[in-house]
Amino acid sequence: MSSSPTEKIKELGLVFPPAPKPAGVYRPILVVDKFLYVSGQGPIQNDGSLIIGIAGFDMNADEAKQAARQVGLTMLSTIMTHFGSLDKIKRVVKVLGMVNSTPDFGKQPFVINGFSELMADVFGQENGIGVRSAVGMMLPDNIPVEVEAMFELH
Repeated sequence: MSSSPTEKIKELGLVFPPAPKPAGVYRPILVVDKFLYVSGQGPIQNDGSLIIGIAGFDMNADEAKQAARQVGLTMLSTIMTHFGSLDKIKRVVKVLGMVNSTPDFGKQPFVINGFSELMADVFGQENGIGVRSAVGMMLPDNIPVEVEAMFELH
């Protein structure tokens, strides 16, 4: 029997940053039918501050990937704060990963792996990996990564 997300979090020793307050007119999460939609999340550090940087300019690919992992922790914090237990989630369905990067950077999929690998660790290989896009663009507050996602509920 596989571990629940709550058990996996304990096993992995994950520490979550505070869930961010909405920075505009939107809901952090929305449940429609059997799906949980999570608005774009940035890399919030455990002290509540943002990770700042541009991949390919003042941050390398590995640093940006670590920021994407931090986005995953931020998103899980948002879900727990506004929805409740992660054990209510059946699987990751869709991920849109946005990387603030220079035009010649080209490693956006590698960066977003930081988010996707965390989801696979928490929800398991089968349920933690969904469909995904990883694109480069300018992001608010000069954050290096933003991710929005959709989850299926039990």
